[in-house]
Amino acid sequence: MTENDSGSVPKGRPWRRFLPLILLALGLTAFFAFGLHNYLSFDKLHQHRETLVEFVAAHGVLAVILYLLCYATVIAFSLPGGAIMTITGGFLFGTLAGTVYTVLAATVGASVLFLAARTALGDLLRAKAGPAVRKMEAGFRENALSYLLALRLIPLFPFWLVNLVPALLGVPFRVYLIGTFFGIIPGCFVFASVGNGLGTVFAAGRTPDINIVFAPEILIPIIGLALLALAPVAYKKYFPKRFARLKSNAADGDGPAPEA
Repeated sequence: MTENDSGSVPKGRPWRRFLPLILLALGLTAFFAFGLHNYLSFDKLHQHRETLVEFVAAHGVLAVILYLLCYATVIAFSLPGGAIMTITGGFLFGTLAGTVYTVLAATVGASVLFLAARTALGDLLRAKAGPAVRKMEAGFRENALSYLLALRLIPLFPFWLVNLVPALLGVPFRVYLIGTFFGIIPGCFVFASVGNGLGTVFAAGRTPDINIVFAPEILIPIIGLALLALAPVAYKKYFPKRFARLKSNAADGDGPAPEA
């Protein structure tokens, strides 16, 4: 099967474009049907923590590979438990290593879902979209990196939703990849740091607070980063002539243009 640049498949086999999305839906259904969601909990992590720690100590590289595969699968299939997985990464590998592994795995998983949605639904929805939707799509694509960074930084929307919407609005894959990778770093770091102190929490008989990301001392700096990401959009809107001049100068090699 060959694909064109927009992610569509040959018109002679229209059903095949939905195959990746069907497989992801079946995987999500099987996850709940076999009760696997019961294993993504702090109770199970507390119960098996010593076994997991011993496995990481004995099989370091294999443990990292398995963690990457499991995390990418959770994100690709839009399974619940991303926060618990991130905290587990911090618990098993430490804050920094846990953040790095989580960001890599989450980016891969999100990219799989993005490509599956773009292949299955992107062209179809754009073909049926009205003028209002096309206008919204054009505006989002023009400032895709800024919007995507803001959506990733501020934890207001479900992760799976932010994975799907850019695919349906025609965001280029490279922009999606960059925005996802850098946008999820702060949140992953926060949850991994919680996981790094999980041993003490379990020893005290308590459950970690995953709402820590909404604490003012953490949320306010993250919102600041999101506003900074949106600065080019605001600059372009309120100073269009100056933005156009900067962009023209950058095209002529006189200086950098602000990215949207």
